[in-house]
Amino acid sequence: MEILSILETLEDIIEKSVSVPLTGRCLVDREEILEIIKEIRLKLPDDMKQAKWVKEERQRILMEAQKEANNVVKEAEGKIASLVDEHEITKQAYEQANEIISNAQKNAKEIRLGTREYADSVLDKVEEILKDTLEVIQSDRKELK
Repeated sequence: MEILSILETLEDIIEKSVSVPLTGRCLVDREEILEIIKEIRLKLPDDMKQAKWVKEERQRILMEAQKEANNVVKEAEGKIASLVDEHEITKQAYEQANEIISNAQKNAKEIRLGTREYADSVLDKVEEILKDTLEVIQSDRKELK
């Protein structure tokens, strides 16, 4: 900033000025000092404008960073929710698959039992028919003798 440079110049003038013995005071050129003060007054608004702009720019950057951080957090929360949903869907799919397998095993067992009963019933009828046929054959043989 130019004001700091001007203030350093003012400081140099005061340090190089002639001291008044025993008083701690010094003699300075009034016109030179007033000119420097005038220059400070002229430069001060520019430096203040620049400082204000820097402050506003800093605030804008901070707001932008906060907005971006919020978006990142929202995106992460969305991904987490999606993963949780996927986990729930997978869990439900496994549960449904286990239920389907269980039902299929139950149905297969019932079919096996039904098949055995049917086969036993058919064999029982065949056995009765064969007994009847055997009786007829034995009876016919007795008549032949």
